[in-house]
Amino acid sequence: MMHLSQIFWSGFLLLAIPALAALKVANNLEVLEWTPALIAKEDYYNGTVSIVNGGIPSLSSDTSVDLGANSETQLLRQYASHKNLRTVLTTAEVYYRIVASKKKGIEKLEDLKGKRIGAFPSTSSEYFVQTLLATVGLTPSDYTVVAGGACLKEPCGSNTFPAMLKRGAIDAIGMWEPSVQLGAEAIGADAIIFEQTLYREIYGLATTAEKLADPAKRKEIVGFVAALVKAEDVFRTDPDKVVARAAAAVKTNATLFREVWPVHRWTARNPLDIVDVMLEEDKYVARADRRTPMARDVLETLVDRTLLADALKLIESTERRE
Repeated sequence: MMHLSQIFWSGFLLLAIPALAALKVANNLEVLEWTPALIAKEDYYNGTVSIVNGGIPSLSSDTSVDLGANSETQLLRQYASHKNLRTVLTTAEVYYRIVASKKKGIEKLEDLKGKRIGAFPSTSSEYFVQTLLATVGLTPSDYTVVAGGACLKEPCGSNTFPAMLKRGAIDAIGMWEPSVQLGAEAIGADAIIFEQTLYREIYGLATTAEKLADPAKRKEIVGFVAALVKAEDVFRTDPDKVVARAAAAVKTNATLFREVWPVHRWTARNPLDIVDVMLEEDKYVARADRRTPMARDVLETLVDRTLLADALKLIESTERRE
């Protein structure tokens, strides 16, 4: 079935709405997932937007920030103590992978027992590793999670996971891209990659209930989300138009970005299962943060589906005027 953005945006270059005031968006500028926001800003948003380094925590630490983006683990961590947060749009769903060294006797997931796995503790990276390895009966006590750094392109620093894998300091890497791909390239024919569809990072935008209740601010956010819908459509259907710019934005190279593109589902939506996913995942976040997991009704309040609906209406009305 044709995506709504394909119906409403075909051949359309700029969202034809009145000029908007300045909007401030906080993103982790060292991950690939933020790059649709750049294309939305530069190609489709008819207003001024500032994209700064940060994320969902910025919404609480800096009241000038209107939107923040992170994975669902960080969203849960912040929402536990800031119940005014609202997630309004998923911009990327990323199916993490594990790369391991066959020289360490790893041919299947079960062989990771007793091994050292590079991952970021208390993040979607570690949660992914735990979730995937649990499917073959491994618990966190069966392997060691080793902290390190991400790498966006060669040469990778000595403290980054690809370099650690190459010199044998770790036996595998489990996290977001492109560190997994770079790890595979670092060890060449020795690499074995485990693909999966059990877990996907849900990287999305959040704002606050107060900003959604402010008519002027809500109008700005709706306009930017509408621009993101268009940007996501290009990422999904014609990536050659944006891959070089997106790669440059995170200081990687387009060839590497193309390699990991299929791991990403570039989408602008509110997943129907997002509450179910967060309900299960919050058990992990709550243990890490030493609190009680949040109940379903609490997590349902976190999800706002009205803003995307308003953005799609804006797209439709704009298309009718053309």
